[in-house]
Amino acid sequence: MNAEVIASLTTAAGTLVLAVATFSATRSANRASRIAERSLLATLRPVLMNAQLSDPMQKVGFVDQHWTRIEGPRAVFEQGEDAIYLAFGLRNFGSGLAILQAWHPIADRILGDIPHGPVERFRAQTRSLYVPPGGLGFWQGALRDPADPIYDAFADALKNRDPVTIELLYSDMNGGQRTITRLAIQPAQEDRWIASVARHWTLDTHTPLHI
Repeated sequence: MNAEVIASLTTAAGTLVLAVATFSATRSANRASRIAERSLLATLRPVLMNAQLSDPMQKVGFVDQHWTRIEGPRAVFEQGEDAIYLAFGLRNFGSGLAILQAWHPIADRILGDIPHGPVERFRAQTRSLYVPPGGLGFWQGALRDPADPIYDAFADALKNRDPVTIELLYSDMNGGQRTITRLAIQPAQEDRWIASVARHWTLDTHTPLHI
């Protein structure tokens, strides 16, 4: 084997070693980057639950100057002259700010593994609502169009004291990590209503979070 062949083999071997080292370094850097990204997202992720028994009273106002109060897990489900009003307290058990984006009303209590409603059918919030990390907030919505089929369905549920479902779509402070949380509004004693979480979905992965 002459010197030129030996030199070529040595160069090839050195190039291969360098390529392997570069590939390993790139994989390690990518893995570290993914871990860092997941860690950052974890610090931004909100997780909404119904308010707890010990949570204080909150006063909620609607655009038409209708005012109501909610305390703990109690919910508002009432009919006025021009609207059906809905509201309940929320507590953010995640580490990131929750920004409520839209909601989907269902005039029934949804049980089991039934998927959430189509995102395109959710109704945009007309008021910006935020729930701080580890803190207390609320959701509110109103049905105002008697021609909307869901209006009569909710009116009948209120009259008959039947449970209904509200699905909330919310995100982190950057508009990412969109999540849908399904809550039931159920009748309680003394003509009261309570809200309770049934299920969560993270839209990025379509994976339900069981509680």
